[in-house]
Amino acid sequence: MKISRRTALKGSAGALALGLGGGLGGLNFDFTRAYAQAEKAKRGGNLNFAISAEAPHYDPHASDTYATLHLVAPFYSTLLRYNLAKFPEVEGDLAASWEVAPDQMTYTFKLKPNVKFHDGTAFSSADVKATYDRLRNPPQGVVSNRRATFADIDTIETPDANTVIFKMKAPNSSMIDHFASPWNVIYSAKDLAENPALPRTKINGTGPFTFVEHVKGSHVSGKRNENYFKPDLPYLDTFRGIFTLQAAAMLNALQGGQVLGEFRGVSPAERDRLVAAMGDKLRVEESSWTLNLLVCFNVEKPPFDDVRVRRALLMAIDRWGGSQGLSRISTLRSVGGVVRPGAPLATPEAELVKLPGFSKDIKKSREEARKLLKEAGHENLKFVLWNRNLAMPYTPAGIFLVDQWRQIGVTVEHKQSDTAPYIAALNSGNYEVAIDFSNLFNDDPTLSMTKFLSRDKNPLNMSRANDPEIDKLYELQLRERDIEKRKAHIRALEKRLFEQAYQQPLFWWHRIVLTHKTLMGWQMSPSHNLGAQLEGVWLNT
Repeated sequence: MKISRRTALKGSAGALALGLGGGLGGLNFDFTRAYAQAEKAKRGGNLNFAISAEAPHYDPHASDTYATLHLVAPFYSTLLRYNLAKFPEVEGDLAASWEVAPDQMTYTFKLKPNVKFHDGTAFSSADVKATYDRLRNPPQGVVSNRRATFADIDTIETPDANTVIFKMKAPNSSMIDHFASPWNVIYSAKDLAENPALPRTKINGTGPFTFVEHVKGSHVSGKRNENYFKPDLPYLDTFRGIFTLQAAAMLNALQGGQVLGEFRGVSPAERDRLVAAMGDKLRVEESSWTLNLLVCFNVEKPPFDDVRVRRALLMAIDRWGGSQGLSRISTLRSVGGVVRPGAPLATPEAELVKLPGFSKDIKKSREEARKLLKEAGHENLKFVLWNRNLAMPYTPAGIFLVDQWRQIGVTVEHKQSDTAPYIAALNSGNYEVAIDFSNLFNDDPTLSMTKFLSRDKNPLNMSRANDPEIDKLYELQLRERDIEKRKAHIRALEKRLFEQAYQQPLFWWHRIVLTHKTLMGWQMSPSHNLGAQLEGVWLNT
């Protein structure tokens, strides 16, 4: 029988901590659109929408930027996914049903029959096994950003074409959430056998749309998959995702109707401009966001191998004052630790202010920062801050940090680049200090803390630090089923991370999505990584 997410995790710390109330804090979206879809959905038409960054490649397994998902998600399916109307409840995508053993050591999935890849080959359990083997143990030359996520999988069995059984090395209260991750798209076993790196450059999925073309710097397009395994879906004939890297160009296109939406998010000022210009033709939906920017130090580059230098720079940042100003001009809003503010396992403000970098007495913090730099012999520190050239919110975040560090006598050059070279620099370690991002899709603490595992365990740790103490605390919270004990492990990990100052959240984001009211069926959520398949979108024209 099918076990729901809540039933599967019944009695676990994960379920108690993450219950249904934690996911949609501050959500404001249009319920009438969802009801209209059920009653009046129309087939046909082409959707033009904006994508405000271009992906460095096509492989979500090796990516952590939404640009990859917004480009390729319509072409792929996952084993499970989130039901956005009931977020964070999980539903099947390629899985017809699933069972979780009471000891959480076995996960059995029954797959939907008669599914085909876009090249015409039949989908089976072998494809799921090949995909998850690649995720948990990538071959040489292949990058898996989810390797640590699936380290607890022991074996994957395929007793028949429609059954997959995951046997675990140890219980993991976050596994259902991991199986529902939008990043874990299913690839063809045949393609992976031919070339494990093929998904970086070739698209072949089972999703609602088939790939037509990608013209770099212009657009990506797809057409309805006539063999899609979900009856009557998708509604659209075609779609075109138009790359609009400049915010002004995107807003002009939205106002003029050249695009009907942009599914990442805009700033409050951009929202107000479009509302004034478009009136009741525009739909505005808002939510807190499972996304933050991080200040990240490359601990392999002197003087950032010195914890005193790193801590000094974090202590110089006035987060509480900065959030007030930045929230008026950007998508940056909340001050928080490693879990989204307001989520059940987030650190309360009264505890957060005691940690390095979060004091509300900024004068005292900056005095201490200057002392630390002097002790380290770097009173006149100069360095380059590496940043992404997305106007919202990377540019204002970079400008803010340069100003904060100037106030303790530090000189910073702010260097911004396109997404591909930006990510390449972080991955290669070719930077001193960077604005990184933690791109989450739910409030699961394991998900948010995976980024801080030692670099030798997780390539997403851009600080390049290896810290066995953080690894130990991560493991303890992952296995702990008592909610209060789990909180204690999370707080201890956060304290260690911030005292060592490898990397630290700067601000958490606030999501504002603008769409034309003729665009129906798209669902708002706290994550811009979700809902990118477009299978339920239709045009009310």
